[in-house]
Amino acid sequence: MTLHLRISGRVQGVGYREAMCFEAERLGVTGWVRNRRDGTVEAVVQGASVTVDAIVAWARLGPPAARVTSVETRAAEGDLDRPYPDFRRLPSL
Repeated sequence: MTLHLRISGRVQGVGYREAMCFEAERLGVTGWVRNRRDGTVEAVVQGASVTVDAIVAWARLGPPAARVTSVETRAAEGDLDRPYPDFRRLPSL
């Protein structure tokens, strides 16, 4: 299963990406995470449905300093729907 996420709220400058990388590694999820200029965080998460559901549940909370207001999820499409070997933090977009 591969999902494309957009996380909104106070999610930049609070260690969100690093914490998501740690959680993804702990769960065995692959994909990537990055900040966007509009203040959101974008991620693609891939794995078994149970682990993808777990990282999405984590994304709704984030690290302690974050204040997540919404997590939009949709099936990854096009270039995003491909195999990922690991979980990475990408440069901001």
